[in-house]
Amino acid sequence: MTNDLNAVHRAMRAATPYSLAETLRDALIAHTAAQGVDLLLADYALVALRPVLDPPPAEIRIDASTAGRAFTSRQAQWEEAEGTLHVPVAAYGERYGVLSVRLPAPPTVDEVREFQDVACALVQVLRGADRLTDRYQRARRLTRLTLAAEAQWELLPGSGHQSGSYRVAGQLEPAYAVYGDNFDWSCAPDSVDLSITNGMGEGMRAALLTTLAVTAVRNARRSGANLEEQAGLADEAIYAQYGGREHVSTLLLRFDAVTGVLSVVEAGSPRMMRLRGTDVETIELDQQLPLGMFGSTTYAEQSVTLQPGDRLVIVSDGIYGARSTAGVEFSQVALGAAVRSTRLQPADEAVRSMVRGMLDFRKGVDVVDDAVVVCLDWTALS
Repeated sequence: MTNDLNAVHRAMRAATPYSLAETLRDALIAHTAAQGVDLLLADYALVALRPVLDPPPAEIRIDASTAGRAFTSRQAQWEEAEGTLHVPVAAYGERYGVLSVRLPAPPTVDEVREFQDVACALVQVLRGADRLTDRYQRARRLTRLTLAAEAQWELLPGSGHQSGSYRVAGQLEPAYAVYGDNFDWSCAPDSVDLSITNGMGEGMRAALLTTLAVTAVRNARRSGANLEEQAGLADEAIYAQYGGREHVSTLLLRFDAVTGVLSVVEAGSPRMMRLRGTDVETIELDQQLPLGMFGSTTYAEQSVTLQPGDRLVIVSDGIYGARSTAGVEFSQVALGAAVRSTRLQPADEAVRSMVRGMLDFRKGVDVVDDAVVVCLDWTALS
């Protein structure tokens, strides 16, 4: 059969949000050699791929499946035993899942490229559909999110982005019960603004506090405020609401991918490390008060100069303060090695690896804090 990809693209664009998966499946079967199709979406914790259409006989684990290998590598994978081509559903540096297509014979190079084009176009349609129906959010869930986690995930800008000169990615843990840790970014062609927040407390108390902090920083940033002004305005907003009883540890950054200058306002506990080659170094900054303590704090911007190829890893205290069953902190024995081990991985897979490493380190210990990992790579000069 000759593939008619134009008909597939037209069908996707015309699909209603809640029937997108079925429309895509039917179009691929009608206009390509596909004999079966499923759309697999990554769950919130990035441990499993969840089917939108037909439930599998067993859970599809990302680290133990051919579909998972397509997701982590961002490369199409042919599964001979199942006669299935797994194509990553990703665009602009953000991974959503995998498009699995059952075929009567191994695909040619051109056929793989065609299915990759469909998967790339699917991302754009899926983004719009996700705003109008809960279907794809429900498909991603291994279990119910806590109310606090629901609030925190709604704040996120996404899980990753790639421009021509930098890559950025982030992940929350525990994904289904996160409290007050969060991250945010605003991307431009040659620069990116980042914020990493760690709200005090637990449950909805922490989630509401972090929601106010992230929203206040966004409001200031979108009004054209610089980092010092963003911190000051957020400090005032949090103090006005809580009167100094609550505060938010925050790290505000602006990276210029043309000059390599990283501007920073440090206002609390998130820790920043630089991976250069195989060397890991903690970047020491002048410590300033967390946001919301007094409402009138003046914050000072600091700067760090990076080199092309540098990787920044920012972690909250839920990562570096995680303890093993022996009571040893992750930062004391394993954090540097975990950062170093990611040097050959793209940013999104690096954060996933670091979270998995922390979870393995603290296995058997009750979770007492949530955590965030953000990775920023300077990939090239503009």
